[in-house]
Amino acid sequence: MIVDPVPSLRRIASEVWKPLTILFVWDCAVTVTYYLLPFHAPELPLTIFGSALALFLGFRSNSSYQRWWEGRVLWGAMINASRNIARAARNFLPDPQARDLKREIVKRQIAYVNALRCQLRRQPIGEDVIKFLEEQDKGKALARVNAANGLLDSTGRRIDMARREGMIDTIQQTQMEAVLVDIANAQGGMERLKNTPLPVQYRFLPTIFTHIFCIALPIGLVETLGFATPLGSTVAGLMFLAVLRIGDDLTDPFANTVHDVPMTAMCRTIEIDLLQAIGDPAPEPHKPVKGVLW
Repeated sequence: MIVDPVPSLRRIASEVWKPLTILFVWDCAVTVTYYLLPFHAPELPLTIFGSALALFLGFRSNSSYQRWWEGRVLWGAMINASRNIARAARNFLPDPQARDLKREIVKRQIAYVNALRCQLRRQPIGEDVIKFLEEQDKGKALARVNAANGLLDSTGRRIDMARREGMIDTIQQTQMEAVLVDIANAQGGMERLKNTPLPVQYRFLPTIFTHIFCIALPIGLVETLGFATPLGSTVAGLMFLAVLRIGDDLTDPFANTVHDVPMTAMCRTIEIDLLQAIGDPAPEPHKPVKGVLW
């Protein structure tokens, strides 16, 4: 997620320079052709076309932002649920007989959120997951297709084991299971966003219409703007191309790009809170790198 108050012009240029260059060359070609081979440029209803396209792109951008914001809300719920399961484990499981078990449950939750982050970003499970697991657990839960869900299931089994051994009662188990349900629901919402793209009409038609409009723009403006057509048409086209790109950037909030929901930073927040809850030393929060918080 870009956190700089002022967007980097270099980053913006790196994202739009290719279509903008093509558009500028096309605008110059239309202008030169108009003066070398005088012709009467057709009067295109650019105002009507532009207004309709702006509404279409605005609706698409809003839909993309709603997906991005929903991803952020789900991760906020994950942070709260992680704190809740750690607090329940710390308060319900008695010392000293359940000390190791409560620490294991808390550390498994840290491993779980990092495994979920890796799954959503299509990255391999790394050391930031494995280091929080017991040796006997590193192969079982992580061998499942959905490794994060495997870790969550094994946490539920440990809570049930604590109930069977008399460490907690059924009411306490029910309260902890309710938190696990909230965690599973948040994960399901994230997987839905990741695996369900915008309908093809939302992705394909705005792209086609925007490029058609940019092609027609200098033809309709050349008689009015004359030699200033390349500048005026390129600037106008840039605005439409930028809105189109915004929709593309926000469609997948877990795409491992600079526009991502900052899952790495939120996993670190969970790690800090949970380690401190059991009295272990915690790392420093993640800091932005070149204006981007990952």
